[in-house]
Amino acid sequence: MTESNESRPARSRVVLRNISSRAWEHPADRGALVALRKLKGFDTVVKLVNGLFRERSSRLLFLGSMIRVDERQFPVLHRALNDAAGVLDPEIVPELYVQADPTFNSFCVGMDRPIIVINSALVDLLDEDEVRWVLAHELGHAMSGHAVYRTILLRLMSLSGVFGAVPLGGLGFRMILAGLMEWQRKSELSADRAGLLATQDPGVAYRALMKIASGGHLADLDQTSFFQQGAEYDASDLRDSVLKLLLIEQRSHPMPVSRASALRTWVDSGAYTAILAGEYPTRDTDDGAKVSEAAQEAAKSYTDAFRETQDALGRMAHDAAGWMGSAKVWWDEQWRRGGEEDAS
Repeated sequence: MTESNESRPARSRVVLRNISSRAWEHPADRGALVALRKLKGFDTVVKLVNGLFRERSSRLLFLGSMIRVDERQFPVLHRALNDAAGVLDPEIVPELYVQADPTFNSFCVGMDRPIIVINSALVDLLDEDEVRWVLAHELGHAMSGHAVYRTILLRLMSLSGVFGAVPLGGLGFRMILAGLMEWQRKSELSADRAGLLATQDPGVAYRALMKIASGGHLADLDQTSFFQQGAEYDASDLRDSVLKLLLIEQRSHPMPVSRASALRTWVDSGAYTAILAGEYPTRDTDDGAKVSEAAQEAAKSYTDAFRETQDALGRMAHDAAGWMGSAKVWWDEQWRRGGEEDAS
């Protein structure tokens, strides 16, 4: 990993004091999280049980087989994580480990004491600004409690017998799993936004995604071409739309070109700039967040996506919904006229 000559000092970034993760969560992600956060006590139990066994085992494994980052070991990574934490203001800064792995990946585990692991391949590929975005992405996961609430949802579904009661057996289970994977992918978009808020440079996030997609270096890449590639991926016919659904069904992350496009759309919406200007929810207001409002925002986000998409399947779904709405208006009008004629 190289130190970026254009690295923006942490002191020049806007510090987002006491920011709530709701500020960066994708509406479809936030809708589920707000509801699950209302289950007071359940999260404490899940954290306690997980902490007693799985987290202790994982941490011992990491301590024995990886390198723990500190001021002396991978100091650039240590600085990058603490810079990100200085902006996002988390209650707990996770431990950070580097593992020898040739794949481009990082992840965050743990509930009570989160731990971030980054693969050596990413350390070699990215400069300091880009790795700060990756680490802030994982910090965003930790602050949203994604590991906690995904575990809670799975436990609730298991306790309620949902998996056994679903009709059509395997097909029903596959539909539930598809829904969970969709939530997982939306949570990655949320974490991408957290990474951007910590770095406060969209170009850094786009470069990181370009490098992760290609394994190449910056001299071999072009941002304009990358976004054109993303536009071509989005503007597919009906056959390709079905194929894309099958391709991403089991993926935990959206495609890199889709992540970059989604992040740029969020920036262009003005939400990113508003947060840097101080317009964001704070953690002390989390308990007052309404499930109904979060659900409405989630529904609106999908409606807007269908309406604006260039994807053939999305257009067809939106047009069909519009046709059905028009048909309903026509039917209501005919029913009203028929009633008036009968009355006369």
